[in-house]
Amino acid sequence: MSLLDDIGFSYCKPTSLPLDPNVKLNASNGELLEDACQYRSLIGRLLYLTISRPNICFAVNKFSQYISALRTTHLDVVHHVLRYLKATSGQRLLFSSLSYLIFKAYDNANWESCAETRMSTIGYCVFLGDSLICWKSKNMIQSLEI
Repeated sequence: MSLLDDIGFSYCKPTSLPLDPNVKLNASNGELLEDACQYRSLIGRLLYLTISRPNICFAVNKFSQYISALRTTHLDVVHHVLRYLKATSGQRLLFSSLSYLIFKAYDNANWESCAETRMSTIGYCVFLGDSLICWKSKNMIQSLEI
C-alpha cells in the first residue's frame, strides 16, 4: 500500500487482471517518456515486490524488457499492474499447516511469443501441499538445431 501511496494510486480504480491479455508491447509504439528515472525506480520497486507477489511476475517481466526505451504504452501497462495491486492488496502467500505434504510442480512454455525478438517465455511453480514454495518466469532465446 505504501507503493500506491507514493505513486498517487491510493484511490485508483482496481482491476482484476495483472496484465491485459490484449496488450502487445513493443519498443516502437507510443511516445518516448521524458522522465525515465521515475519509471525505472517504479520498475525496481515492482521487481522487489515480486518476491512476495508471484502473481505479478509475468507482467513485471514483460514491461521491464523495455527499460532502455521507455514509452507511454509501457507506462500504461505499469499503471494497470498498480491498479491490480490495489484490487488484491489483502492477498498474501499462505503456508497451510493443515495440508498433506504432497509435492506438485506445474510448468508452461510459450514458444517464440515475442514478435520482435522471437524469444520464448517459460515458467513454473512448485507446491508443497497447498502452499506455493517456488516459482519462476523467464525469457529464453530460441536456438535452431539443424
